Amino acid sequence: MKPLSLRTANFTDSVIRRMTRVSNRFGAVNLSQGFPDFEPPKEILERLQQVSHEDFHQYSITWGAQNTREALAEKESHYMGIPIDPDSEVVITCGGTEAMMAAMMTICNPGDKVAIFSPFYENYGADTILSGAEPIYIPLVPPEFNFDPEVLEQAFKDGAKALVLCNPSNPSGKVFSLEEMQTIADIIKRYDAYVVTDEVYEHIIYAPNKMVYMAALPGMKERTIVTGSLSKTYSITGWRLGYTIAPPEITDRIRKVHDFLTVGAAAPLQEAVVTGLRFPQEYYDKLQEKYTHKRELFCDGLAEAGLRFQRPEGAYYVMADISEWGYDSDLQFCYDLAEKVGVGAVPGSSFFHEPVNHLIRFHFAKKDETLKDALNRLQDIHTKLKK
Repeated sequence: MKPLSLRTANFTDSVIRRMTRVSNRFGAVNLSQGFPDFEPPKEILERLQQVSHEDFHQYSITWGAQNTREALAEKESHYMGIPIDPDSEVVITCGGTEAMMAAMMTICNPGDKVAIFSPFYENYGADTILSGAEPIYIPLVPPEFNFDPEVLEQAFKDGAKALVLCNPSNPSGKVFSLEEMQTIADIIKRYDAYVVTDEVYEHIIYAPNKMVYMAALPGMKERTIVTGSLSKTYSITGWRLGYTIAPPEITDRIRKVHDFLTVGAAAPLQEAVVTGLRFPQEYYDKLQEKYTHKRELFCDGLAEAGLRFQRPEGAYYVMADISEWGYDSDLQFCYDLAEKVGVGAVPGSSFFHEPVNHLIRFHFAKKDETLKDALNRLQDIHTKLKK
């Protein structure tokens, strides 16, 4: 038989999802794959129940139901501080994953280059390759995960057409400052390039850090494709609702790519989530309070267990340093952690292009009792995992 695609020959399965299966096998507390174990807001669930008895069971408009796009545009216009046209600048997608894929396929031609900060969410490299482009990785250096502007600029001197920017960042929890964002924007404008932002954690940021929207910086709206998801903000990861926000000429192309990728997102879920998109500021304040509490609970517990880590500035992940155990493989460490300690985590090497083998990622989007269970198990880590 003829050979399969060379483009996908080196792909592996998702290590994140694999570690969920490992956690399940050993009965470990799953702090690997980032989904909550608590319910979405009751107002959204009540609206979903109503929708199931209404006429929303056929295709919506391919690029998103009118009221969903209008509600999203109104919300994001408010938080981003720029006008967004729901009719020409918004596409509702099947999750943030499809939003990123559609954006990359819209931008990239075969042979193009795309800059990606490393560590990075594992899909970004794959999306670049599937788009026929070549990734150029820019190190975010632990433990602060800062970058060197000269290294970033060199990627564009070497021909990068776009930058993928996750802010707040998965997996590092870094929140890019206004100064850093302006530095990035200046480089992007200097080389007439694009930015594809992943802003799924925009409302999960810890004081004193602030969300800076790339598209809102001077001269950047016309060269920024915002991708996002409603999964984390409303605790509905299984609904697979995402979006892109981009200038009309880019959005027109994204709509066509989206149509051929998935046709459209689920109509009943689009209708139900409008309720969440119209929540008042109080909801987002309480969301930030909830995750601030969970960050402190979890990080304080990690410190009590004697683990070294970087306290995140945003999102709901913690990178912990496992150097003291001397493992050659962080993947093996995570297998042993799940089997012998009973806690699931993700090996940091799955997020880095560089040979980083001493970090693992936990997430804390869980009920307090779940986090306390995991922390109680981690108290024995030095006994159950010998150095």
